[in-house]
Amino acid sequence: MTNGGQNGTLLRVEEVNTFYGLIHILQGVSLEVGAGELVCLLGGNASGKSTTLKTILGIVRPRSGRVLFAGEDVTERSTSYRIARGMAIVPENRRVFAPMTVLENLEMGAYLRKDDLGEDFDRVFDLFPVLHERRSQLAGTLSGGEQQMLAMGRALMSRPRLLLMDEPSMGLAPILVERNFEIIKQVHETGVAVLVVEQNANVSLAIADRGYVLQTGNVVLADRAGALLANEDLRKAYLGR
Repeated sequence: MTNGGQNGTLLRVEEVNTFYGLIHILQGVSLEVGAGELVCLLGGNASGKSTTLKTILGIVRPRSGRVLFAGEDVTERSTSYRIARGMAIVPENRRVFAPMTVLENLEMGAYLRKDDLGEDFDRVFDLFPVLHERRSQLAGTLSGGEQQMLAMGRALMSRPRLLLMDEPSMGLAPILVERNFEIIKQVHETGVAVLVVEQNANVSLAIADRGYVLQTGNVVLADRAGALLANEDLRKAYLGR
């Protein structure tokens, strides 16, 4: 995998202030993801998690602060530019193309590429054998868990350097959540950096290197995953203990 910018940092968000109209959503948010690192961004509803993701992707622009990717300031760059540079998103609620087959969905993930996709199909089908079995099936007929696998496979077809995952546990049965995070860990072990945006602190911290906790648009905690799991305040707020 390609390294990021200085000191192996692939993504750096610096003092970002993002507004929706007059509402100040992100208030000086800073975070970073190292090349090959798995980081989770935790927080409840209305904490600013989705806005952070949209700011990283360029869907919304911050009023101040910077987003750097692979050492380049991409704050004013388009979403398509950032994707071409190596970001990929697995969106909330999967958002697969329901009337298209599994194979066609995977091809959509590689729409910016002009080279041979054979190796990438093999890699995705190794990770998700069920997608190979269902490659001619319409995506809309897959189960929720299978659609999540397809959304991840589609993102991986672009050969991302950074995989952004928005609430991957949402709407899945507990047993599927566990399996899903095992797969995220497998993807990470291939060398892809991953930023997981989640409410489920327990399952995401179990596989992460580091974590950040957002509350009303502010980063209130940042530490190694093990330290966050052991943090009493976090356990009470997010782990129900």
